[in-house]
Amino acid sequence: MGCSSCSTSGGLPTGCKNNGVCGTYGCNKLEVFDWLSGIALPDGQKAFDIVEVRFKNSRKGYYRNSSGLELYPGDVVTVDVSPGFDIGVVSVTGELVKMQMKRKDVKDNFELKKILRKSKQEEIEKWQEARLSEKATMMRARTIATELRLQMKLSDVEYQGDKTRATFFYTAEDRVDFRELIKRFAEEFRVKIEMRQIGYRAEAGRLGGIGSCGRELCCSTWLTDFRSVSTSAARYQQLSLNPTKLAGQCGKLKCCLNYELDQYVEAVKDIPSANTRLQLAKGTAYHFKTDIFRRMMFFTVEGHEHESPVALSVSAVHEILALNKSGNKPEDIHEFVLEEEVKEEESTYGNVVGQDSLTRFDQKKNRKKKGGSKPGANAQPKSAPQGNRPNQPQGNRPPRPEANRPPRNDGGKPQGERSPRADGPKPEGGSPPNGNKPQQGERKPQGPRPPQGDKPQGERPQGPRPPRPEGGPQQNENRRRGDNRNKQEGKPPEPPST
Repeated sequence: MGCSSCSTSGGLPTGCKNNGVCGTYGCNKLEVFDWLSGIALPDGQKAFDIVEVRFKNSRKGYYRNSSGLELYPGDVVTVDVSPGFDIGVVSVTGELVKMQMKRKDVKDNFELKKILRKSKQEEIEKWQEARLSEKATMMRARTIATELRLQMKLSDVEYQGDKTRATFFYTAEDRVDFRELIKRFAEEFRVKIEMRQIGYRAEAGRLGGIGSCGRELCCSTWLTDFRSVSTSAARYQQLSLNPTKLAGQCGKLKCCLNYELDQYVEAVKDIPSANTRLQLAKGTAYHFKTDIFRRMMFFTVEGHEHESPVALSVSAVHEILALNKSGNKPEDIHEFVLEEEVKEEESTYGNVVGQDSLTRFDQKKNRKKKGGSKPGANAQPKSAPQGNRPNQPQGNRPPRPEANRPPRNDGGKPQGERSPRADGPKPEGGSPPNGNKPQQGERKPQGPRPPQGDKPQGERPQGPRPPRPEGGPQQNENRRRGDNRNKQEGKPPEPPST
């Protein structure tokens, strides 16, 4: 397969630096793989003495190896072109050359030129110098053709190996009178001039390129016989007649339109044409489209164009046409639709590649931070349901600490913070079961207690606390009242009874 680095630089690869001899046989136009190279010849049979030689771009020639040189693909050889000599690269040797000559209709006769020798170093240097000057020569030649106002396009120029002749390849719609052009070229370049007109497809094959399919052009890789392509090939394959899509790099219809044309012609033999009309009782059904691979035709009924087209098999269409020919009109076209076809139409689309819905990015997702909740916040465990989370903050509002929250007026706990009551009876003395929360109607003391009475601060007796007197809640209340009365009168408190 040809690459641009070899074709634009005159056959000298700029990447591999192999001096025009590709070791992988992958960067040349119209490359041929010699699959007969490893097969030995029968005893007594001599090797075929004709060799295929490749020149610039896609130009090739067949030369006789009359001197009996041992040649291999990639050897640079000097061939006779009389007058002078040319230099090329051996591309195919052996028995495969017979098949290539038969394919290109080249006869093995006395007209074939000979291979003189393997090229010398001086000849190779002169050949490379001629290749490097081809680009500047083509630019100057285009300028001269424009000055002479000739309706032609110079696409390529190729020097002979001995730099005594230059061949100019051009394309033109009509006949061109280039007698004055040859005189100007001879005065300018000081070589023998040869003009050769080629077609647009041959021009694309010589220059190479990439097609709309993403591969290299067929005409520069393997295609050598250019057959005519018409728009009927696109009609058989139901392609839109868009010139920009059907035309190739050469400006003509793509050669690949003929590759599968025979299969399409064979497939549409028993399919009714696109001008088919089905006569029904409620109107006429017009052809909408045809699916050749599934052998189905789609019709729209007159007056019901807003509805989806009805899919019918080819056999059902022939049945309706036979009824119309006999003068009968079916009541409804849906009578000829099979249930299998309806199911097939409904299950046409399948999510075989795992695509999601188109609105999957419209829904906002709650992304959690990798670091988790901040320290000090009322973060709930992941296992707790959201409906049971107490005091869940709304938005970015920070939660209020529990210690600074004021009590409610009714003395109860805030809603959502009520804890279940512990089992068992309430202990005596009115102490809450939790030990830290005050009872209803009581105030929790804050800070140090102030001194009572005349007792100086800091004279609290040391030692064990006396035992608490036993008695019911009523006796303790009377004793407390008596102590308060004695303090107001200045009397010492009564000692506890033993």
